[in-house]
Amino acid sequence: MRLKAVYQGRMSIVMRLLPAVLLSAGAASAVPPLPVSVSLAGTTAGPAAAPAEAPPRTFFEALRAADLRLATIGYRLTSANPALCDRLQPQIGMPIHALNQYSAEARPNAIGVFGFETRLGVEAVVADGPAARAGVRSGDSIQLLAGKRQPGIGAADAAETPADRDAAEALIAAQPPGAPIAMTVLRDGRAVTVSIPAVVGCRSRFEILLGSGLDASADGAVVQIGEKYFEGYSDAEIAVIVAHELAHNILRHRDRLDAAKISRGLMAELGRNGRLIRQTEDEADRLSVYLLANAGYDSRSAPQFWREKGGTIDGGLFRSRTHASSKARATALDAVVQDIARRPERPILPADVLALRTQPLR
Repeated sequence: MRLKAVYQGRMSIVMRLLPAVLLSAGAASAVPPLPVSVSLAGTTAGPAAAPAEAPPRTFFEALRAADLRLATIGYRLTSANPALCDRLQPQIGMPIHALNQYSAEARPNAIGVFGFETRLGVEAVVADGPAARAGVRSGDSIQLLAGKRQPGIGAADAAETPADRDAAEALIAAQPPGAPIAMTVLRDGRAVTVSIPAVVGCRSRFEILLGSGLDASADGAVVQIGEKYFEGYSDAEIAVIVAHELAHNILRHRDRLDAAKISRGLMAELGRNGRLIRQTEDEADRLSVYLLANAGYDSRSAPQFWREKGGTIDGGLFRSRTHASSKARATALDAVVQDIARRPERPILPADVLALRTQPLR
């Protein structure tokens, strides 16, 4: 699934988001600012009048810039850690979106900014990633993907749905992980065929969760990161959160919690529910630091993040008891950093942590 946001209802978010997005290129960061995948069609927030000070191009470009940052971080982490993952897919560094993810009233502006010539488009490309090396450009429209013809534009008032985008993502994930992916795009009306030299990566894709503050989640296949991380956090800090959520997917936490019949609703913090959810959070914290180190991030950034920013995220006295306090998390991660410092090999395979993914939660 991908969260969607109607153009009219999300303008205030983008006006807050835009300065951080534009400043990211000049911020000190372990990774250059590049792709992601937010979509903006329909949302849980009701439509509202669009502020006149935010023109449509500004709105769409701000979302694309934020998406690019997340996509770059996600590509870096997944492509550096396939040895730690038992579920793999081709990673191509190319977030895609579909015109019918956008509200009907937003589609003319989306076409103007993103250049949709078919229903499916390349939102952005990660610098130096496989798609970029193959010559794919931001704004290309996808006509053929892995031998399958993609749908045309369709009716202007067609219902909002992520189905076409989701089908394309599933098609990419189903390809042999190390094999090139053939794609034909339309670029200013001209068909261009490319062969994308996909790299083997961990199976996950990444989305910005609009209207969610500092929330983050993982469902086994998708990592969602709250929009507010893109307002004042560096790419290296966002990577700490992304790595934690990716670790949940690698360790199969959703499947293991479901198998243990754990409630994640109103009863989540009580008794066995709270204890086992807390166990999965601690496991994800540990693995996340190895994921960061393998991807070339400074492993010390994880405990540093929780010491400096954790109070804002964990709620202080009102934090959920399914997570350790930010101070306790930082202290536990210090021990992982020390282990990494003793191990010069890359990638590091923390066998004790990885073995947990096949163990039932009790």
